[in-house]
Amino acid sequence: MKLYIYDHCPYCVKARMIFGLKNLPVELVVMLNDDEETPKRLIGQKMAPILQKEDGSAMPESLDIVRYVDKSDGEPLLTGKTNPAINDWLRNVNGYVNKLLLPRVAEAGFAEFATPEARAYFKHKKEANMGSFSELKLHADGLIKKISQDLRDLDKLIVKPNAVNGELSLDDINLFPLLRSLTLVSGISWPSRVTEYRDNMAKQTQVNLLSSVAG
Repeated sequence: MKLYIYDHCPYCVKARMIFGLKNLPVELVVMLNDDEETPKRLIGQKMAPILQKEDGSAMPESLDIVRYVDKSDGEPLLTGKTNPAINDWLRNVNGYVNKLLLPRVAEAGFAEFATPEARAYFKHKKEANMGSFSELKLHADGLIKKISQDLRDLDKLIVKPNAVNGELSLDDINLFPLLRSLTLVSGISWPSRVTEYRDNMAKQTQVNLLSSVAG
């Protein structure tokens, strides 16, 4: 199977996670951010991730891919209960975190930005929705302080380092990609249990953190 992704994309991380957790082989194909032809050929619109199955058919939507792969061998891993408090935490943080992340994503050395045109495409599209990245950067210190406090609140919710609620569930699929994205930001204060969970999930899912390119 092939998984078409952008490396920075948290939705793509969700789809990558299930392959790592189940130790299943998958060919990762990183699309250039301005490549509209490939996703439109596969599913009729520009989006990621896209799973191309062995029969050649293609499936979009990260959680649909996760459920399909998890059940494909008859031995699903994501059998744990979800915790409404995790969903509430994610909803709160997702209300502001892209103001901190997207200006850094636009400057980082991701494969989807291998050409100047691909990087400019991303910046133009996101700034049209979010506003000027240079303006957003002016507020970075306050946002770093805010996310550091929110991570302290998350610390109290983590039950085990190998599963946020004690048993693998969709909460892990939704939570880890955001934590991974946040490793792109220097200066965040990471509480101990969140750090242990983040690092453990990176190993379990075989998805690298972004600390080496943090800015």
